Formats: sequence, structure tokens, C-alpha cells
Amino acid sequence: MYSIRAWVFYIEFAMVVLIPAPARAAGDDGVITRERAMMGTQVLIKVVGEGTEDPSAAIEAAFGEISRLEGIMSNFMPSSEISQINDAAGSSPVFVSPELYSVIERAIYYSKLTDGAFDISFASVGRLWDFRKQVVPSPDSIRKNLGLVDYRKIKLDPKTNGVMLERSGMEIGLGGIGKGYAVDRAMAILEENGIRNAMVMAGGDTLIRGSKGGEPWRVGLRDPNRKDGILAVLPLENQAISTSGDYERFFIKDGVRYHHILDTKTGYPAKACRSVTILAPDASTSDPLSTGVFVLGPEKGIALIEKLQGVEGIVVDEKGGMHLSSGLEKLGINQP
Repeated sequence: MYSIRAWVFYIEFAMVVLIPAPARAAGDDGVITRERAMMGTQVLIKVVGEGTEDPSAAIEAAFGEISRLEGIMSNFMPSSEISQINDAAGSSPVFVSPELYSVIERAIYYSKLTDGAFDISFASVGRLWDFRKQVVPSPDSIRKNLGLVDYRKIKLDPKTNGVMLERSGMEIGLGGIGKGYAVDRAMAILEENGIRNAMVMAGGDTLIRGSKGGEPWRVGLRDPNRKDGILAVLPLENQAISTSGDYERFFIKDGVRYHHILDTKTGYPAKACRSVTILAPDASTSDPLSTGVFVLGPEKGIALIEKLQGVEGIVVDEKGGMHLSSGLEKLGINQP
């Protein structure tokens, strides 16, 4: 179960960031920090040094685990297992590692849970968008590729670990669950190496174990309208937190604002939310749920969260209204 002490909300929007502890002498907190560009984002690992043991080897092993997973799950790497599945779409199954099979199986579970609002086959449409070059796909191309989006057409064979995409042109991508899984695995590597107090952060996905000098880790929700602006401070222990927001990757073209969280039913950016923050026991849960709830919208999203044990959420709707799951409402959290 998660632990939350002292929430403070200042304004309307959110994205996970790390909040420095109160000022003290340099090195007094014993925290070792390493950061690296991986999986299309910045990965941050913080470990509280214990005794005279040097945690550098454990941290490197955790980064190595993320690199290994990127080689399996990235659809930007032609040799990855995901790319092999996509290349064989409509023709034959691909027999993958048990690990990747389990991640895809879990992704399909969340597709069912969200009624397709989260769907890894949406890469079939997502590949049409280019947020770096500010490319808006034509309505015809979106309409055509939407016919390839259907998690029910991802066929799994548990006896052989076979994965097959039923239709030619289908494509799957693990962008909405892969980072969460990698964060969980990196933390598992740290724990296997004797680390008990640590934080692993990859983009909007964070997993925390233990404490920081006997105090909770301080994680914040970012204000998208102010660089380095912080909306809330969340002291957390043994908790995963993921945020999906419409302000991290977007562009404005011909007066229209386009962001990267796409509605699986329309092929265009989802409109009902500005941000969604999910708290859960692990990042493999919080990651897909933050995307799925964002697409579902506030009403359906909060209703889903209420059904899930150990999961809480904060949804900011398109007009800036804040919606909280009941577990957070009981703590007396209200919109300012």
C-alpha cells in the first residue's frame, strides 16, 4: 500500500518531478545520483548509501537492465523482438522470450480493463504522427490505419510464447507500458544487490522503495505552464507514480494544438483531460493506467480507478477541474 504524507495543490496541472530535500550540508543525505539518456527519455536513479558499501555497481547493473529491455522492446530497433513481431504482421507468429510475452499479455489485460482506451496496437496510427517535424496525418490515412487498431487482433499462444498480429500493416508499441516495466525491473536489480532505499525515474514514471534518511522521498507534480514550476509535493514511500500530460510533447499548427496522447477511437489527440496521475504498487500498473484513464476521461477514468485495489488517481479535465479518487478525497484533498 502506498504512503502519502502532506499533499499541497497549487494550480491545475501535473507531471512527475523530483523535489530536493530541505537544504543541508553537501553529501549529508548520503544519496548517490546517476542519470542517463535511455528509452527516449532521461532515466534517473537515486540510491541512499548504506554503511561503507559502494552502490555504484548496483546502479550500473540497473542501467544495464534497462538497456537490455530496450533492446527487446523498442520498435525503433530493427533487431528487437517487437520489431520482429511487427515485420511478421499478417503472415506468421513470432516466438518471443517469456519476458516479452508476459509484458504483451499484461498490456492486453489493461486494454480489456480500459475498453481499448489503452491499446498497444495503436502504434499502427501513432506512427503516422511526427511531433518533431510537426506532421499532422491526413484524415484518410488516419481513417485507414484506425482499422488496424484492435488489441483483440493480437493473438497469443501461451504454449509457444507465440505472438501474431492478425492483419498486415498492424504494429504494436510498448511506449505506454515498457518504461513502467523497465523502472520496476531496474528497482528489482537494485534490491537484489542489497539496496533498500532508492528511486528510479524514467520520464513520467517513478518507483520508490524505502525512505531517504528516514524521511519519505519528495516527488512533485509539475506545472506545465511554468518552467520548473511545482504544483504539489508528495512525500512517498514504497510507491509507484505515473503522470500522463498533454503538455510534454505537443505542437501548434494552423492554430490547432496537437499533443501526443492519442484517442484510440479517433486517431487524434484525446480531448477530455489535461493530465492524469496514477499511484499504484508498481510502475507496470501506473504507467498503462495513466494513459488509459487520460483517454477515457474524468468520469469513466475515476470510475475505473475506484474498482482497482491499491490504485488512486488525480485527473485534471480539459477545463482545469480536478477530480480525485475516493482514497485521496478522504485525506481532505480539494481543488484550490
